Amino acid sequence: MNKKMKILTYGCQMNVADSERMAGQLQTIGYDYVDEFDEADLILINTCCVRESAEDRVYGKIGELKHLKRQNPKLIIGITGCMAQKEGEQLIRRAPHVDFVLGTGRTGELIRIVQSLEEVPSHIVDTSDVNGSESFSQYSAFSPAQKVFSEFVPIMYGCNNYCTYCIVPYVRGRERSRLPDDIINEVKEAVKAGVVEVILLGQNVNSYGKDHKLANFAELITEVDKIEGLRRLRFMTSHPKDLSDELIEAIRNGEHICEHIHLPVQYGSDRILKNMNRVYTVDQYRQLVKRIREQIPDVSLTTDLIVGFPGETDRDFNETLDFIREIKFDAAYTFIYSKRSGTPAAKFDNQVDDSIKHERLTRLMDVQNEISLAINEQLSEQVFEVLVEGASKTDPTIFTGRTRTNKLVLFKHDNEQVGDFINVKITQPQTWLLKGERVY
Repeated sequence: MNKKMKILTYGCQMNVADSERMAGQLQTIGYDYVDEFDEADLILINTCCVRESAEDRVYGKIGELKHLKRQNPKLIIGITGCMAQKEGEQLIRRAPHVDFVLGTGRTGELIRIVQSLEEVPSHIVDTSDVNGSESFSQYSAFSPAQKVFSEFVPIMYGCNNYCTYCIVPYVRGRERSRLPDDIINEVKEAVKAGVVEVILLGQNVNSYGKDHKLANFAELITEVDKIEGLRRLRFMTSHPKDLSDELIEAIRNGEHICEHIHLPVQYGSDRILKNMNRVYTVDQYRQLVKRIREQIPDVSLTTDLIVGFPGETDRDFNETLDFIREIKFDAAYTFIYSKRSGTPAAKFDNQVDDSIKHERLTRLMDVQNEISLAINEQLSEQVFEVLVEGASKTDPTIFTGRTRTNKLVLFKHDNEQVGDFINVKITQPQTWLLKGERVY
């Protein structure tokens, strides 16, 4: 009888990709995926620690699993990911029913550890070598029964930027780029298996290749774009300081490279950007956006914004509002700054009061929502190629998909299948999505 695994993933797209590869490892030793926790022989929680609220959710979930361990003493419970790297043995001390804790650089050891625990139950904690992961990246993603049309492909691990609010460099290690041939071969295998869209991942994809100097990111994405059978190629995330004119040209000239760039600015004031250690100015970002839009006129530009960073004044915040009105992002992911222990900003003076943070976030979202709606309204009556993703969560008669520019589109379901490419005419533009009807 095959063994059963349940994997719960918190956090970013990189964590999703890591979970897929961990599932791929476990598949090689006889594990199949199940949806329910109480059906599993192995439960793996892949964690995030970007915010303390994420850690709280993980500890809450770990506590919920205690009764399952009591019912089935042979159940193996493991914790991986960024929180595992940060907390280490503390996780076992707080939750003795957890069997193993595996850091971000040690996930290539998952098979060995699970097989060891199958033989002899014990507690195992391994958070050594945060700069590992290279061997882990060679594992293919788990292949579920349903058709997979889109796949994350990590091209590098770690981060060298040390933004003062961010824990990632401490729990993911320094930047390490995978070899170009390994990435290209993985994409080819994915396409051969039916994948039509690939998303290249890294904490900062623009830094790809600086360590091994075999290819930079523009060169890599150009080669991946040539793979026969690939229909769409995306990437995330980009750091503004490293997005080169060569990459802009590669996107412009690419056949399958989508016209969407997620380019986190984080703030619109030079003073705050300096305190965040973002190493670019507002004007440098502005000039970068100008070059992008000159070369790729139909580009969709999205960003991240943090409100309430230590020392933020009304003047800083108003500069940020003016900046987003000027740049006109298609969408922005907005966050309230929260202290993250282990980062420099957590110790900064002049922490902003929570009530002020929430009030400013509301104002920021109001401005951005107005901009997003105005941009989307310009798309009314236009026809776009949409990659079908599946049924809406709220209405099975409505299907969803995305344009090349990463706009979410809703349309009435007919005979479409997940992974199909169809044409949709936009009839009802909204702030966060587009509604339309299929054009045959």
